[in-house]
Amino acid sequence: MYSYIDNFLIYLKTEKNASPKTIESYQKDLFLGLDFFSGQFAKDDHALEPADLDHRVFRRYLAFSQEKGHSRATMARRLAAWRSFYRYLIREEIVTKNPVSRISNPSQEKRLPGFLYEGEAKLLVEAPDLRSPLGIRDRALLETLYAGGLRINELVLLDQGDLDLNMGYVRVIGKRARERLVPLGREAVKALVNYLKEARPRLLMKTISNKPGITSNLEIGFASKQPAPELEHAVFLNRWGGRLSGRGIRNIINKYVEKVSIGRKISPHMFRHSFATHLLNAGADLRSVQELLGHTSLSSTQIYTHITGERLKQAYRKAHPRAEE
Repeated sequence: MYSYIDNFLIYLKTEKNASPKTIESYQKDLFLGLDFFSGQFAKDDHALEPADLDHRVFRRYLAFSQEKGHSRATMARRLAAWRSFYRYLIREEIVTKNPVSRISNPSQEKRLPGFLYEGEAKLLVEAPDLRSPLGIRDRALLETLYAGGLRINELVLLDQGDLDLNMGYVRVIGKRARERLVPLGREAVKALVNYLKEARPRLLMKTISNKPGITSNLEIGFASKQPAPELEHAVFLNRWGGRLSGRGIRNIINKYVEKVSIGRKISPHMFRHSFATHLLNAGADLRSVQELLGHTSLSSTQIYTHITGERLKQAYRKAHPRAEE
């Protein structure tokens, strides 16, 4: 079984262009299931064959996960990993049936994504002190996160060549290497221009001093991807001049959440949720928001209509002549 799983993971990487995190998640879920199935069949996991597993053992696996208190989302994800694995095995003519196809996913709890109110978003993005290079960087980072609705990993991987600040756009490489252009508002462009001219060169100096021959590049139009040192590409740098990490971004957000005393936990992804929610509240259509977020399916975007529904009800009650008697 292990060799089949290894080949499946290679297939995900080379043919499906799956991200490293996706591949790691599939590997973890498949190996966890393998431990359970080997116990069920009293076989060493190396001795298990794909044809050994049927829909009954997957039902037992689901019951076992429920007993362990795993969330419905976790159970659905693990089933999805095995379902995809067996689709691959059928494609390779290793098996003829997918035993997971007969197993329904557990019904999911409908959880609405958390978001910032407009006043909270304004407080956070304006919180950095613009008298220091790190404050200038943080302002640009928060403005970009909120104005573009970027995922944290998209922000981390943002390179200078992805910015066209003359036109007010950023080129984003999303999931499965899908590319999209996202417009940035006036405040985000202003903050980025200020950061690239005033703060980034100063953050870069610490690294440049140790690497002779490296010079900073302050071009703000789309650039061709020429080979260059890693630190020369990155838009957002840490205090040592290297590319800012996802953990670093979370720490920055936590710092300003504490500073403005919002009183609840704010994740980087909540900026993305807020971006979508505020656009819909202001009258943007769902299809446009879908494209801006980089969702392949409209159903992924429709969750935000639940958040804005109450706002629509209020508008209806206020505007319709027979809404209130």
